[in-house]
Amino acid sequence: MSFMQQFRTNWRSWLALALALGWVWASRAPLGSTTAGQIPAPQAGFLAPDFSLSTPSGQNVTLSNLRGQVVLVNIWATWCPPCQAEMPAMQRIYQEYQAQGFEILAVNSTAQDTLSKLEPFISKYALTFPVLLDEKGEVTRLYGVFSLPSSFFIGKDGLIHEVVIGGPMDEALLRARVEKLLQEQP
Repeated sequence: MSFMQQFRTNWRSWLALALALGWVWASRAPLGSTTAGQIPAPQAGFLAPDFSLSTPSGQNVTLSNLRGQVVLVNIWATWCPPCQAEMPAMQRIYQEYQAQGFEILAVNSTAQDTLSKLEPFISKYALTFPVLLDEKGEVTRLYGVFSLPSSFFIGKDGLIHEVVIGGPMDEALLRARVEKLLQEQP
C-alpha cells in the first residue's frame, strides 16, 4: 500500500492530530503570564516560606526547624488594635496546646513598629510564645502581608492550611484551627 493510499484511509486520524496540535499551540500561556513555580503570596496548600528571625533577647528561630509541629505565624505590630485584641486569646491557646506540639511565632513587623514599645507590649499581655523581630520587613514581604494582623496556620507537614487576613481572631476560631491541625498526620 502506497503512502497516498494509507493517507486516504487514515485521513481522519491525520486531521484529528493536526487539530490537536493547533489547539495546543493556540491555547498556550503567553510568556511571562505564569508564576514559574513562584506563588505571589503564600496560600493554603503551599509550603510555608522558610525564614529565620531573632527574638528581642537575641535567640534565633527558624521556621523549618519546627517541622512536625503545628505552627501559627502571626504577623503584627504593637500599634495595631486588632493585633492587641487577639493576643490574650493567642496566649491562652498557646498555653493550652504547646505541650501537644503547637507553636506560635509572633512576627513583629518591626520595620513598621517602634522597637521601644515591644517589651512593654510583651509584658502587658504576658506573652510566653516567641516574639520575633522583622526589622527589615523581609518576612512581611515574603508572606505578602499588606494588612495587620495576618495569620498563617501551618500543619506538621510544613504546608499552609489556612490564611487569616485581619482580625482579631477569637479563641473559638484559634481552638478549632489548632485542634484540627494537631489531629492531622504529617
